[in-house]
Amino acid sequence: MSEEQFTQHFKAIHAQMAALHGYVVPLSQGNAEQIAEILKAIAISLESLELSYEEMQTTLEASQVIEEELLEQSEQVVAERQRYYDLFQFAPDAYLLTDAHGLILEANAAARKLLNIRQNSLVRMPLAGFVPLVKRQAFRSYMNQLCHVEPVEDLEFSLCPRDGEPFAAQLKVSFARDLSGNITTLRIGIRDISQYKQTVTKPLQLLEQQQDKVAQDTAPVSSLPRSLDGLQVLIVDDEADAREFITAVLESHGIHVTAVATAAAALAALERFRPHVLVSDIRMPDDNGYSLIRKIRQLEAEKGWHIPAAALTAYLAEDREKALAAGFESHLHKLAQPTELVEMVARLAGRV
Repeated sequence: MSEEQFTQHFKAIHAQMAALHGYVVPLSQGNAEQIAEILKAIAISLESLELSYEEMQTTLEASQVIEEELLEQSEQVVAERQRYYDLFQFAPDAYLLTDAHGLILEANAAARKLLNIRQNSLVRMPLAGFVPLVKRQAFRSYMNQLCHVEPVEDLEFSLCPRDGEPFAAQLKVSFARDLSGNITTLRIGIRDISQYKQTVTKPLQLLEQQQDKVAQDTAPVSSLPRSLDGLQVLIVDDEADAREFITAVLESHGIHVTAVATAAAALAALERFRPHVLVSDIRMPDDNGYSLIRKIRQLEAEKGWHIPAAALTAYLAEDREKALAAGFESHLHKLAQPTELVEMVARLAGRV
């Protein structure tokens, strides 16, 4: 029963009592029947009032149970939120939460340490501000492009901490969208991969020394041709160190190498000459390796020739099947031995 109904019952009882009071004096005049009817009505109202009271008590008890359940659920939500907050704050990798334009909203302890800055100063700063000036515009453009692509591939960019030296960083980016599909926040994980990059780009001399030692200790002799003179290979990689390393490895076997930094430069080179083999990095700014091989295969269909192509990747999790399906005939990790690179090029050129 509602509060309004409960009030109406009280008013009705009050009115009946007032009517009974008016009959007390004329009782001797023969109004006993009317008084009895009023008393009966009062008894019914009291019984209804008692029932209403019991219903209200039941409702109150149910409300208390619901309140206790809601309080327990609220405590669980607070505890769960605290657990995830602790996981975010004390994660070994750096994590940031930014708005759609890359303005930092939240940063965990690892991010503050990696960027060498206090939390109060880090929040509301643009992430692009930690990218070296010469690459800042490219970083902004790349981030804007990624906002329209899902799932997002890992990014590699140099980051420069406050009062520190730039380091190679791997960025894992995911998006949160509102009901209209608009991006509200970017979730960014940052990992320092400088040591990994140094491993990939070791000086050629050191690698050759290691290979010579292995060759002395092992019985089988390499099946590589002693010379691949006259073979022309086009290398496409946005990293200068990687281009220099691959060039040095191939040229040591008599291979003539043309190395370029972008897919556009590779397509321009193909207008001038036709290499025996193409070796391309998969992940590059602007057009990546997948886009490049598709354009080359279209160009081949027009010109009536074919260039064997191999995909290179610096990521252990790179999809080999995806590379082959895109049009590459072979796939090799950048951590592979130089002999594997030469063997792959020779095989694609039909020199093995």
